[in-house]
Amino acid sequence: MLLFGYNPLQNYWNLFVGAFGGSYSIGETLRNMTPLILTALGFAVASKAGFFNIGGSGQYLMGWFGAIIVALKLSWLPGWVLIFVSVIAGALLGGLWSAIAGILRAYCGTSKVITTIMLNYIALYFVNYMVKNWLATKGQDSSATIVGKASLRSNFLAQLTANSTLHWGFFLAILACIVIWIYFNRTKAGLELRSIGYNSRAAKYAGMNVRKTIIVSMLISGILAGLGGALDGLGNFQNISVSNSLPQVGYDGMAVALLAAYNPLGIILSALLFSALQIGGMSISVYSSTPTEIVNIVTAAIIFFIAIKYAFEIIMNKYKFSHSKNKNKRRVGQI
Repeated sequence: MLLFGYNPLQNYWNLFVGAFGGSYSIGETLRNMTPLILTALGFAVASKAGFFNIGGSGQYLMGWFGAIIVALKLSWLPGWVLIFVSVIAGALLGGLWSAIAGILRAYCGTSKVITTIMLNYIALYFVNYMVKNWLATKGQDSSATIVGKASLRSNFLAQLTANSTLHWGFFLAILACIVIWIYFNRTKAGLELRSIGYNSRAAKYAGMNVRKTIIVSMLISGILAGLGGALDGLGNFQNISVSNSLPQVGYDGMAVALLAAYNPLGIILSALLFSALQIGGMSISVYSSTPTEIVNIVTAAIIFFIAIKYAFEIIMNKYKFSHSKNKNKRRVGQI
């Protein structure tokens, strides 16, 4: 900021006030955390199994679409039943979409990166087509708004946070973090998943079903990302529109997970940081002449330093392996 002539201390204070300066700001920051947490959890689960899942945006979008379509078409259901069915539909659709990449990887050996990227764009154009030709009214680019009983918002949370868009989905996202932490650290399936991520060949020789674990990890990953889309659709947007680009939240979720080192509980704090930057960043231009794009630069810098950390670890591991190999050769020569 100093390089461009802006006051960093003042702008960081404005950012803090924009994110936490009142009950409304806090509500918006917490609401914005919801999809970040869930897409980050999805990426973390796949990464723990050694699968670099870049398809979070597509899975989030499919979850959003699934939840809205059920909420609109089954609006005759009782309130909590409608919410439950809509959320489950969105989560399952995201999971099934992600499982496609897992199956292709497990049985055909396809590239996990290319497959998930392609599925992102297939999801985008599929959802656009369905919204335009099935859900939207004639001449419109968005669906109808869901009925009030399908919404995750509540009068209690609105009064508590000065009419912010905070909804019950935030608390479900926190619960998901706890569940995934237990899954990673306290279950046999979680141990197998992490073992395969560390070394799939060794895990296979130990009798673990690598193919099954890859598919299950991608299914869970997609369910979490789809759940993020479902909760955002029912709690924040309350409809779905034709879009020209993929949702950014899938890629932001990757950065959140990387910053937290794939720790489900750390993801909560990491998502809070990213959400505060996004929500607070919108107020920077209100209180000063600083453009909001400066926040994108700060976010990019965070991601850059995260990447340097992992690059440094890779270089050090290669050095240690090479050093150990040379040391063993010298020992053999001495014998």
